[in-house]
Amino acid sequence: TARVFSAATRKCITKLEGHEGEISKISFNPQGNRLLTGSSDKTARIWDAQTGQCLQVLEGHTDEIFTCTFNYKGDIVIT
Repeated sequence: TARVFSAATRKCITKLEGHEGEISKISFNPQGNRLLTGSSDKTARIWDAQTGQCLQVLEGHTDEIFTCTFNYKGDIVIT
């Protein structure tokens, strides 16, 4: 589970729940409305930053994902 907090209010905005293993990396897309997580469960997930809804599960890795990010346009994910 990861949590998104407001820097202004210091309150939790949403929780990102769904990975079956430890989350090793999290990053925002350039637009700030999506989050990307990488996990020891061998998946990456794309989330809605406001609602915490998982929008897509990216499968196919054979080992833990240690890092992940969006490209500068936010239309490609790199793991």
